[in-house]
Amino acid sequence: MDKNTVIGLLLIFLLFLGFSFYQTGKNKKIREEQEELMAQEAAKQRKDSLNLSLTDTAAAAQTTTPKDSLLSPAQVFSNAQIADENDYVVETDKAIYKFSKKGGYLKSAILKDVYRYTPKDSAKKVLELFEGGTNIMGINLMLHDQTELSTLDCYFIAEGGDTMKFNGTDGSLILRLYPNCKGDSVQCGMLDNASYIEYAYSFKKDDYRFGFKVRFVNMEQYLYPNKHSYTLTWSAQPKTVEKNYEYEKNLTSIYYMDNVDEVENLDERKDDKKDFTSPLKWVSFKQQFFTTSLIVDDEPFQSGSLSVTSLDKSEKSVLKNCNAELDFEVKDLNKGDFGMSMYVGPNQYKLLKTYGLKLERQVPLGWGFFLLHWINRFAIIPIFNWLEAYGLNYGIIILILTIILKVVLLPVGYKTYMSSAKMRALKPEIEAINARYPKEDDMMKKQQATMNLYRSAGVSPAGGCLPMLLQMPILIAMYRFFPAAYELRQKSFLWAEDLSTYDSIWDFGHNIPLYGDHMSLFTILMTIATLVYTWLNNKLMNPTQGNKDQQRMMNIMMYMMPIMFLFMFNNFASALTYYYLLFNLATFAQMFIFRVAVNEDKLRLKMQENMKKPVKKSKWQLKMEEMQKQQAQMMKNRK
Repeated sequence: MDKNTVIGLLLIFLLFLGFSFYQTGKNKKIREEQEELMAQEAAKQRKDSLNLSLTDTAAAAQTTTPKDSLLSPAQVFSNAQIADENDYVVETDKAIYKFSKKGGYLKSAILKDVYRYTPKDSAKKVLELFEGGTNIMGINLMLHDQTELSTLDCYFIAEGGDTMKFNGTDGSLILRLYPNCKGDSVQCGMLDNASYIEYAYSFKKDDYRFGFKVRFVNMEQYLYPNKHSYTLTWSAQPKTVEKNYEYEKNLTSIYYMDNVDEVENLDERKDDKKDFTSPLKWVSFKQQFFTTSLIVDDEPFQSGSLSVTSLDKSEKSVLKNCNAELDFEVKDLNKGDFGMSMYVGPNQYKLLKTYGLKLERQVPLGWGFFLLHWINRFAIIPIFNWLEAYGLNYGIIILILTIILKVVLLPVGYKTYMSSAKMRALKPEIEAINARYPKEDDMMKKQQATMNLYRSAGVSPAGGCLPMLLQMPILIAMYRFFPAAYELRQKSFLWAEDLSTYDSIWDFGHNIPLYGDHMSLFTILMTIATLVYTWLNNKLMNPTQGNKDQQRMMNIMMYMMPIMFLFMFNNFASALTYYYLLFNLATFAQMFIFRVAVNEDKLRLKMQENMKKPVKKSKWQLKMEEMQKQQAQMMKNRK
C-alpha cells in the first residue's frame, strides 16, 4: 500500500471520528424556560371590570345569595375550597382524562393498557401523557374596558359531577365560565348564569379523539364588542416515557397541516420557530410514539406561531418545550362558537390514517423521498399488518417478512449472482489481457480490450451493480419503518425486551465515546454477518483487473463499513438490527442455493461459444470507441 493510500485512509477515519464527536458532544443552546402564564400579569390589571374566579364569587356569596344564582353559597364555597386540589376527571374506554378546574383545559391523560418504559423485573407503570400537569391551554380575552384576561386565571364550573365515567357509551363534559352580574353593589359579585364561555368536550366510545367546542353565550356585555379574533395559547413539556431518552428527544417536535393540506414540522434536531399568516388545519405536539393533536372542525386557525426549544442537557425527564399561539375567530359574542377536536394517543400509522386528516404523516416513513414511503405504505406495512392479524410474536413476523421480501427479490439476487459468475468464468481471458498490457500507458488499450471481451461474451459489467442498487430502497425503507412502528413498542423477542429500542446485554455504567453506555447483541451479530458477507462476496467476485493498490483500498473500505455499523447501530431499535441480521443470513442461504444450482463450467462453455459469434456494434459503442481512440491519440501527442 503506497503512502497516498495510507494518508487517504487516515483522513477518512479522522473525518468520521471528528463527525462522530461533533454529533455526540455538541450541546444545545440553553433556551429560556417556557413563559409563565402570560395572563397572570394581565390579571393584575383587572380592577372592577369582571371577576370570573369562583374564589371571589364564594366570598360575595357569603353576604348575599340571589335567587337565580347557579350555585348555592355552600356549593360555591365548597368548589372554591377544592379548586386547586382536584381536577375534573373523565374516564372512557381508551383513557382517563384530567381537566383543570382553573382554566378548564386538558391537564393530562392516562392511556389505558399502555405503560411507560420500566427496567426489567420492575413493576409496570401506567403511561400518563403530560404527567404532573405539563399541558396548558387557554384563551386570551379582552374585556369591555380593553383590559386583558386569560381563561387560565379563571375557574370553570362543570355541568355535572367532578368525575364522569363513559365506559362503552358516548358522553360529554360541559365546563362553563360565568361572569359576575353587573349593577348595584347588592348584585355585584353574583354569578350571571345567563352569560358564560363554555368548553364542551364530547367523547366517543373506543376512540382517542374527542370533541372540543368553545361557545360564547351572551358575552357581548362583558367582552370588547369590536374584537372577534382570539388567541388560543397552548404550551406543553412532553415527558420521556421510552428507554432511549436521546432518541425520543430527537423525534419530538411540532407538526402541522396548512391550508393546502401539506404536512410539515419544525426541526426535530434543534430549536426552531415559525410564524404563520396563513390558515392552519391542525397542530400536533408529537413524541416518538405518542402525539397530541388540536384539529379544527370547519373554520381553520387564521394564523399563529409555533416554537420548540430544548431544555438544559442535565434535564432528563422533559423532552422539549412546545408552544403554540393560534388565532381563531368568533363573530357573534352572544351565540358564536369555534369547533375543534383533540387526539391524544398513539402515533400509529394505521390508526391515524383512519381519520383521513393526514395525521399519519407524523409517523416517519421517509415522506421526503417518494420511493421510501411508497414502499412502506404499499408493501411493508400491509404485509406487516396481515401477519400481525394472526397473533404471531413480532420476532416471528419480522422473520416471515424477511423471507417474503427475499423471495420477491429472488430474480434480482439471481441476476446479481449470474453477473459475478460470468465474471469469474472470464478470469483466464481477463488475466491474459492484463498480461498483454502491463504498463500504465496501455491502460486505455486494456480497458478497450476488456470491454470487447465482455461484449463478445455477453456480459454486462454493471449487471451485478444495478440489481444491488434496486435492493437499497427496501433496506432504507426498513431503516425508517422499524424504529417508527408503534406495534413493536414493548414487544419482546429472545433477549430483547423491547423491539422498538436497543437490546442491551451489558450496561457499562458509563459512556464510551462513539459507542454508548451499553452493548447491543443484535448489532454485534449483524456486524459479524455483514463482515462474513463482505468476505464471501469479495471471494466470489475475485477481481483480477485494475490497480492493486486501489483494489486493496476498496477492500479495506468494504471491511470498515461493517465496523462503522457496530458504532452507528448500537442505539437503534433491535427490530431493525435483527432484520438486517436476518437479511444477511437469508442472503447466505440464497448464495448457497445459486452456487449449487449454477454449473459454472457449463456457463463458461456457453460464453466461449458466444465469443466465436460476430458481434454487431451499436452506434453508441462505435462512438465510445472513437472517443477512446481520440483520448489515446491526445495522450500520445502530449508525450
